[in-house]
Amino acid sequence: MTEQNTCAWAMNHPLEREYHDAEWGKPVYDDRKLFEFITLEGAQAGLSWITVLKKREGYRQAFEDYDISLLSTYGEERVAEIIEQFDVVRHKGKIASVFSNAKAAIALQQEFGSLSNALWQFVEHKPVVNPWTSMQQVPASTEQSKAMSKFLKKRGFKFVGETICYAFMQAVGMVDDHVVGCPCKAQP
Repeated sequence: MTEQNTCAWAMNHPLEREYHDAEWGKPVYDDRKLFEFITLEGAQAGLSWITVLKKREGYRQAFEDYDISLLSTYGEERVAEIIEQFDVVRHKGKIASVFSNAKAAIALQQEFGSLSNALWQFVEHKPVVNPWTSMQQVPASTEQSKAMSKFLKKRGFKFVGETICYAFMQAVGMVDDHVVGCPCKAQP
């Protein structure tokens, strides 16, 4: 892939470039994968994305490869163990939120048939392809991410503010914010 017109944020580190080229902005409908991104985006709050990417494997190990049912059975008692044994962001609240978020995700699966159905409703179940020509045009949040944040918080999720929700929407392809000319941009 050429560097010309590639989204600027992906040019700082090889891990970011690999993530950009292989995953970012590609639609995800699998509940387990969606839960992984809710977890990672929450972990990233206040940190750089590269910090989280470097710890991604540690997160998969610590959080049972994002088995939502299993994670929903855990609680605060697991936090210290995870901090001690796994390469994750060592923030007790962020770690504990994975377990409460798993419980909330199970409730959404029961109500909507899947976590995917519950989350993709905010873009009417199809990706929004934005026409940005530079990363400076990309918003930090949108009306949809604000609505998603409010919806998730009301249902017990933590670390799901409107900016986190927008980053999540970008990551899982609910919105395609690749700049025009980026080789990864969805074609009409």
